Amino acid sequence: MRLSLLAWRSAWNRRATLLWVVLSIALASAMLWSLERLRADLRSSFAQSVSGVDLIVGARTSPVSLMLFSVFHLGSVSQPLPMRSLEAVARHPAVAWTVPISLGDSHRGFPVLGTTPAYFEHMAYGDYQRLQWQQGRAFAGDLDGLYQAVIGAEVARQLGYRQGQRIVLSHGLPAPGDAQAHEADHDHDHSHGHGHGQGPDPKASVSAAPAGSGAAPALPGRLHRHEDKPFEVVGVLAPTGTPVDRTVIVSLQALEALHLDWAGGAPLPGLNIPADQARKFKLQPEQVTAAMVGLKSRAAVFNVQRFIQTLEGEALTAAMPAVTLDELWQVLGLGERALQAMSWLVALVSLLSLMAVVLASLQQRRRELAVLRAVGAQPRQLIGLLLIEGAWVTLAGVLLGVLLAQTVLWAAAPAVQAWLGVQLHSGWPLPQQWAVALAVLVAGVLASLWPAWRAYRFSLADGLTPKT
Repeated sequence: MRLSLLAWRSAWNRRATLLWVVLSIALASAMLWSLERLRADLRSSFAQSVSGVDLIVGARTSPVSLMLFSVFHLGSVSQPLPMRSLEAVARHPAVAWTVPISLGDSHRGFPVLGTTPAYFEHMAYGDYQRLQWQQGRAFAGDLDGLYQAVIGAEVARQLGYRQGQRIVLSHGLPAPGDAQAHEADHDHDHSHGHGHGQGPDPKASVSAAPAGSGAAPALPGRLHRHEDKPFEVVGVLAPTGTPVDRTVIVSLQALEALHLDWAGGAPLPGLNIPADQARKFKLQPEQVTAAMVGLKSRAAVFNVQRFIQTLEGEALTAAMPAVTLDELWQVLGLGERALQAMSWLVALVSLLSLMAVVLASLQQRRRELAVLRAVGAQPRQLIGLLLIEGAWVTLAGVLLGVLLAQTVLWAAAPAVQAWLGVQLHSGWPLPQQWAVALAVLVAGVLASLWPAWRAYRFSLADGLTPKT
C-alpha cells in the first residue's frame, strides 16, 4: 500500500510531463473501445434487420449485392425480378408466403419501398419481433387506398411527420455531392402549398426508377417530383433499429400509378394522367426488385434454393440471409482488421512514449532511487515502484479514454442512427471492450519493465556520487 502511494505521489510530481503520455494513452484506448462497440453494434444492427425470412429472391446477381439493396437499400441490382418468376416460386409446395418489394423512388433522401400489405404481417426483426404501430395502420392495398403511405419512425422523427401528413414522392437520382440539385429541390418545395395544415409539402430527394414501374432511371442530378399524385400518411411504425425506420412504404400499385405517364425517367410531354384516372389502368406490376420468401419448414431451404436458382428459363438468385451476412462480414473483415491495426499502432506508440519518458527521467531520479536503497528499499521494491508508477499512468489514460469514448458514443448515437441506420448502445460495456482496456493496462505495465530493470541496475554508489 505504501509503495502504491509513493508511486502515485512520484507520478503526480511529474504530472506536467506525464500528462501528454496519459492523453496519448487515452486517445488510443478511446479508439479501441469505440471500435469494439461499433463492430458489435454494426453486426447486431445488420443481423436484426431481417428475421423470419428464409430466402431473398432476385434476378441473377451476387447474394451480398441482392441483400444489401433489398434489405439495407445500399447499392443497386442490375435486373428486376419478373412477377411470373415470383409466381412460380410461390407455387412451390414448401413455400408458405412471398412478399414482393420494389425500390427506386425516394422522399427527402429516404428510400420508398413498394410492397403489399403482407409485408406488415410477415416481416420481422431482431428475435422474430413483428412490426408494431406507433400511429395509425397499414395502407389498404386496394384502389380506394391507392395513395396511402406508411413511414418509419426515423422518417417521422426527422421530418416531423405524423398520421394525416400529405407527402410527395420523387423520381430520379441526384449526382453525389450535387448541392445545386438539392438546393433546387428545397426551393421547389417551399414554393408550393401546404397539406392538411401541417406545413409545406416536404422537399423530395430522388432515386432511380422503381423496378416495377417500367420507367427508366432519370439522369443524375435532375429532380422529378410526382406532384400530381400526393400521398397521405396513414401509419407510423414504431422504432426497430433497422432500415425500416428510414423507409417510406407504399403499395406496388401506387408505384405503377406514379409512372403511368412517365418514360425514360421523365414525364411524357403532353400526357398527364390525373390521380383519380390512374385507378382505371392496370396497376399490377410485371416486375419488382426482389421478394422475401418464407418456408413452411426451414429444413427445405436448400431444396427451395436449388429450385429457384435452376428455374427453367430464368436466371435467379436465392440468398439465405444468415449465410449472406457471413459472406458480407468476410468482405468487411479486411477493413475491420485494418482499423484494429491502426488503433493498436496508436496504442503502441503511446506505450513507447511512456517507456521513453520513464527512461529519460531515470537520469534525474538516480539520487532519489539511491536514497531509497540507502534507507533499506529492496531491489524488487524499486522495480515494483516503477511498475506501479507505469500502471498508474496507464490506468489514468485508460479511464480517461473510456470516459471519452462513452461520451462520444452517447453524443453520436442519434446522428449515426439517422445517417447510417445503425443503433449505437452506450450502456454497459461489452466483454470485448473490457478485454481491450485490460490489454492496454497490462501492456502499460510491461512497457515499464525495461525502465524498472535499468533502475535496478543502478548501484548505490553510482546514485550517491553521480558522474559529471
